Amino acid sequence: MKSVQPPFLQPGDCIGLTCPAGFLDPNKSVACIHTLQQWGYEVMVGKTVHSTSHNYFSGTDEERRDELQAMLNNKQIKAIIFGRGGYGMSRILDGLSFNKFLQYPKWLAGFSDITVMHNHLLTNFGVASIHASMAAEFEKKPSVNSNIITLRDALEGIPASYQISPHSMNVAGEARGLLVGGNLALLAHIIGTKSDFDTRNKILFMEDVGEYLYNIDRMLNQLLRAGKFKKPAAILIGNFSDTKDTTRPYGKKVYEIIGEYTARIGCPVVFDFPVGHTDRNLALKHGANYHLKVEKKNVRLMEIF
Repeated sequence: MKSVQPPFLQPGDCIGLTCPAGFLDPNKSVACIHTLQQWGYEVMVGKTVHSTSHNYFSGTDEERRDELQAMLNNKQIKAIIFGRGGYGMSRILDGLSFNKFLQYPKWLAGFSDITVMHNHLLTNFGVASIHASMAAEFEKKPSVNSNIITLRDALEGIPASYQISPHSMNVAGEARGLLVGGNLALLAHIIGTKSDFDTRNKILFMEDVGEYLYNIDRMLNQLLRAGKFKKPAAILIGNFSDTKDTTRPYGKKVYEIIGEYTARIGCPVVFDFPVGHTDRNLALKHGANYHLKVEKKNVRLMEIF
């Protein structure tokens, strides 16, 4: 199985920076813009990045949609990095046209709420994108920040090869397939929509932040009932950070909840993969082919070109 991979970036290329969802503190974009320029790229900064909005969003639906549409249409822009997630992509997605984008595909990079875009691109157009950290992450010493370095590598076409420590709940095995997934709440959110996703023979990855334990179970049950756990090639469980419990405890820890579902599937499973809303959020090409090898003492995920 293959997807369309946009051209990798070359020195002097232009990167667009826009906020299609939640409001971003303008100060958090400074390091991102400066670092991209240091890497040798031009940066086109959208008005939503310096929004004066007084509510949750970085602008009205129309403002966010039109700015993103202009960047999708602009063939001089070779990649778009989203400023932040939060919520809002699904409010504008169906109003976007991808006709010109498909003539000149470009890399779109982000995570969290951007999960909606990643899956929409792959499901409808077979186009790969990059699940990776966004603007605020650049404040953390970009020269040594593995999250940002892996984003740069992905943009420039350096194949990913990640080796991580094993987890006691891992299920050993080997798998190859397209990588799909993202934020669990958004994966549940898009089931039954135009952005719905297919997990058959694919490596599914999931992460989330700030959810109640019972809600994590509910969303996993939604994926189960929707057939998303029928025939995946493998599953990567990322960070489920800042989970919350109810006054009367749910009774299980987050990985125990997830393990009840993965135990039924019969495929290789990796727990504690470094992706999500924590210090480690390695870039993954959504829709690219990967080779996963899960052994007792080692886990390796390698991108296949």
